[in-house]
Amino acid sequence: MAFTRAPGKHRRPGRTQRGTARVAGVAALTTTGVVGSLAAPALAAEPAAAQTGLTPVVTLGDEVAARIDAQAAAQHEAAREAAEAAARKAAEEAAREKAAKEAEEARAEKERAAREAERERLNTFVSPIPGSYVSTGYQAGSSLWSSGSHTGVDFHAASGTPVQSVGVGTVVEAGWGGAYGNQVVIKMHDGTYTQYGHLSSIGVSVGQQVAAGQQIGLSGATGNVTGAHLHFEARTGADYGSDLDPVAYLRAHGVNL
Repeated sequence: MAFTRAPGKHRRPGRTQRGTARVAGVAALTTTGVVGSLAAPALAAEPAAAQTGLTPVVTLGDEVAARIDAQAAAQHEAAREAAEAAARKAAEEAAREKAAKEAEEARAEKERAAREAERERLNTFVSPIPGSYVSTGYQAGSSLWSSGSHTGVDFHAASGTPVQSVGVGTVVEAGWGGAYGNQVVIKMHDGTYTQYGHLSSIGVSVGQQVAAGQQIGLSGATGNVTGAHLHFEARTGADYGSDLDPVAYLRAHGVNL
């Protein structure tokens, strides 16, 4: 006796149909994101759904998961390497900035030290004859001087005693000075002038730069004198008659007499 299907009823899908549907479902999931890019080759390599049932779906899922994990690990490693590279670059830049800052500070300190040394050099004054003393004071009265008074001071010194510049300056006169005998006149760094008279010999020339303590000649008894000594004057100008108190001048510049 033959049977016919009742109208409106649906048969349960067969085994082949169910397997094919699962494969189709996974394939649909793979059309987006990472899974889509990895799944297509795997589908092509799997056996037909009618032959293996659920096996293609399980195998495909494992392979896709493994590939996703591998890609995630690769991305993580790339991110880690990028972070390390950025950190190295930042550290190198910080090191360069630190080195540049230290170099600038060292340069500034060197310049400061040089300026300080130059100020010290320019402001250093000494006695014209170290260890000597004033034998005739400033403005002492006597007929020995044409002005009637002493326009400088005399330092005790035997003939041939080294005479030195009291500070930094430029030689403006070096030669015979009449009553002063052999003389040297120096324009000092601060614009004042110093004179060294009655020298037995002169060791500098006009235009020469001299430093504090530099030898400029030897003491003697040339010119209008009664014996060997050094005549020393401090002046506001190069010429006679602009004299200052030499002892006060030297003391004002830190020289103890």
